[in-house]
Amino acid sequence: MNLTYFPGCTLYTKAKAFDEAAKRAGERLGFTLEEMPYWTCCGATFPLAEDYDMALASPTRVLARARKASDKLVTLCAVCHNVLKRTNHVMQTNPERRAKVTDFIDEDYAGDLAVLHYLEVLRDEVGFDALAEKVARALEGLKVAPFYGCLLLRPKAEMQMDDPDRPRIFEDLLTALGAEPVDYPMKSECCGAFQVVHSDAMATRCSREIIGSARARGADLVVTACPLCQFNLDDRQAEMAKADKGFRGVPVLYFTELLAVALGEGLDLLSAERHAVDPVPVLQALGDEAA
Repeated sequence: MNLTYFPGCTLYTKAKAFDEAAKRAGERLGFTLEEMPYWTCCGATFPLAEDYDMALASPTRVLARARKASDKLVTLCAVCHNVLKRTNHVMQTNPERRAKVTDFIDEDYAGDLAVLHYLEVLRDEVGFDALAEKVARALEGLKVAPFYGCLLLRPKAEMQMDDPDRPRIFEDLLTALGAEPVDYPMKSECCGAFQVVHSDAMATRCSREIIGSARARGADLVVTACPLCQFNLDDRQAEMAKADKGFRGVPVLYFTELLAVALGEGLDLLSAERHAVDPVPVLQALGDEAA
């Protein structure tokens, strides 16, 4: 099964591990992510002003070009997914705005593309039961805290992936991999987002609260679907350790990394250079079967 795929800018740079692991896992599950032809940046933020049509030009161009290749488009980055899915909703439900934007970009697009997150492919196309049968490395005993963040599930009416107040998609994936999902109150909070640009202290505070919440519930690892969340939660821990000598770090992985390892990829996929808190010792501690 070949799936048209939009990687987005960050997965070409800082988040290469996210992309690489997703492709390796996909091959083991019987599907290939085929990068869509000539894609551009999605715009990185969805415009909240309803008269700011210019901001929809870039994501609509992506959607229109993807539609020429397929009737489905798969994304990984939670930010890209949010922008493309919400833009697609505008194209489907607001003919006036659709006409303005498509006329401007000189593309014919009717909003008839299905924008899917990789998690939805695992749940709805592969199936978590079928996925569980392909697990090659047991993750029993591993306690994993899923971090949804702000954008993956919200707003509910537009994203339509899961209930943002009582989500299950991450938890069901982790259960299929044999790990124990950790329920904790901060799993859908903001990581500090772009506050890191002008307020290191603010981003660190947000990240510290999330990491502390997950650790208090016994988490060995945190997994996320957002490159910005991964960076803030992982990178900020160096500052936390400086401020608190007793601080115990928690590795923060992209969910695709843990998925690929569970499906049989080597731990070399989890290069310490890509993670401020090295996740390899945690996985090696599971024993030879998981290492």
